[in-house]
Amino acid sequence: MKVLVNGEAVACAAETLPALLQELDYEGDWLATAVNGELVPREAREACRLSEGDRIEILSPMQGG
Repeated sequence: MKVLVNGEAVACAAETLPALLQELDYEGDWLATAVNGELVPREAREACRLSEGDRIEILSPMQGG
């Protein structure tokens, strides 16, 4: 399936948000995720199913000032 991840088209086999994070090598509990503009809290990711054309944002905190 094709989805947009952080504005870039990605072909993936993942059907859930956690599977996509694993497929794209994102790790850590500190990630923030959103699907189609809606925040998906860490505890809700397992139930988050992906569909063709979904827009996924994956953010990780940055140090600095």
